[in-house]
Amino acid sequence: MRCLILLNTYKKQAFSLAESIEDFLQKRSVTVDKLEFAEPLENFSFEPYDFAITLGGDGTVLFAARGCLDKRIPIFPINLGEFGFIAGVQKDKWQEPLEQFLHDELALAARSMLKVDVRRGNKTIFSEYALNDVVIAVDKAAKPGVFDIKYNQNAFGQFRADGLIIATSTGSTAYSAAAGGPIVDPELDAIVFNPICAFSLSNRPLVLPSTAVLQIEILPARGAPVAVTADGQVSERLETGDIVIIQKTKEKVLLAGCGSAVFYSALRSKLHWSGGPLA
Repeated sequence: MRCLILLNTYKKQAFSLAESIEDFLQKRSVTVDKLEFAEPLENFSFEPYDFAITLGGDGTVLFAARGCLDKRIPIFPINLGEFGFIAGVQKDKWQEPLEQFLHDELALAARSMLKVDVRRGNKTIFSEYALNDVVIAVDKAAKPGVFDIKYNQNAFGQFRADGLIIATSTGSTAYSAAAGGPIVDPELDAIVFNPICAFSLSNRPLVLPSTAVLQIEILPARGAPVAVTADGQVSERLETGDIVIIQKTKEKVLLAGCGSAVFYSALRSKLHWSGGPLA
């Protein structure tokens, strides 16, 4: 069995924790490699590994998810950031769940991801995956873009907005929530379509089925240049006439220790749920 430990070097405690985890795994006959990075890497192959452990916050998990999706490599995410929605294993309580994971006794959450393709003429110039969201946005504030949008070939019309957020249920608690979108339980297989500061107040967030295929054409505008970004980590500059196609991937990424209890604990913590007064 072979494991890759991904260390976010912005988290100084990741180094000592990685040493402890490496020792723990080697005693159980698991071969361990470590990868240190400050920013997500391009073209890194997860193929030789049976599972990955992330030491960081949710952003580290997003990087791992894009690399592990196709190969069905499970991810064991240990949270070194704030109380994350995805990385549910806490840094001082990792031994027991990791032992359970090694013995196939820890439930794996299968989370949907998005695939985004950009077509320019007859060529696909950009293709990427996203666990949280795909964002199409102008480079400068107060300079709206214009987007022609179709959903399963049904016309939504032309939207004038600072941008568009297309999020998974997992990503509904990220940028989309900050932009006024709905919070969706990650076990609900859905896609959230959320305009950013739309010119018309009638352009509201929508929750679409997982079968949705969104086609977005970049129309001429007097605003700043437009870019598409996957999970806030990988981006491509867009041109007028480009077609962005977003849909759910056939595969799902496998995450350990990320059940509904973790999700609702994070909601209670981040939203300061306290209940209400007794009637």
